[in-house]
Amino acid sequence: MTRSIQICSTFCFVFFASMLLSATIGNFNTVPSALAQTNAAAISALYSNSTNASSAQGLVIKKMINYFDNSSGYLVYPSSISSTSKKVPGVIMIHENRGLNSYIKDMANTLSKQGYAVLAVDLFKGQIATNNDQARLLSTSVRNNQLNAINNLQSAVKYLSSLPFVDSTKIASIGWCFGGGQSLQLALNSQNHPLVATILYYGTPLITDSQQLSKIKWPLLGIFGDKDQANPLPLINKFKAALDSDKISNEILIYKGLGHAFANPSNQNYAPKETAEAWQKTLAFLKRNVSQ
Repeated sequence: MTRSIQICSTFCFVFFASMLLSATIGNFNTVPSALAQTNAAAISALYSNSTNASSAQGLVIKKMINYFDNSSGYLVYPSSISSTSKKVPGVIMIHENRGLNSYIKDMANTLSKQGYAVLAVDLFKGQIATNNDQARLLSTSVRNNQLNAINNLQSAVKYLSSLPFVDSTKIASIGWCFGGGQSLQLALNSQNHPLVATILYYGTPLITDSQQLSKIKWPLLGIFGDKDQANPLPLINKFKAALDSDKISNEILIYKGLGHAFANPSNQNYAPKETAEAWQKTLAFLKRNVSQ
């Protein structure tokens, strides 16, 4: 169940929103390798064996590919597809306001091991933010040129769909924070290549306009914390109400007592137990709406 804020086209609003998000999201530290490889050790508890295995162990094939102008994405897919004729579903993964860093790549690895071809996009043209000021500037730059970001994401969908081992009728998107907002933007601009599912973890900014949201014709999963200052509870409720009024199938998960970016182990709001549960629900949502 999701709530969202209507995007204002003026620079002033975008700049103000970016400043607010910078203040509310908190400080991100370098993610320890052991945690980054599975979106924290908590997620690994969902599997009988560690998910820290590399492609050398025959689990995934990884490569950097060019899919849009000068943007290179991280493509990862199960190595088993080379020995089977069955095509796999695809997922467009969208980074947070730090960029396409090792943490996002490791999340792509983790998801791919569940049987998906994952393309982690790059909306920052190769730049990686190492502090809040850089993150704010990069994300603001993208929001000020949203059309280019949409073209980037649409190109990612087109590229992933063109791969011979990917089922082009089963493409979903997932994003966190800034990436969650972009996952929603992709959903609003996918009429030429409809998705089958949209996932956003505490996406910013949210859209609450029913007319805009009516463009979504597939299930949506939204995951939030009720103490998220970037997405206040009334806003989440408004987003959910708009989805319901448009009869858009949706699941909105709201975790009590949690703030923004609670699923990122480098964030001060990180909540391991809830992160693991949310990830399990994410996988179940994908299985119902994408894999079957």
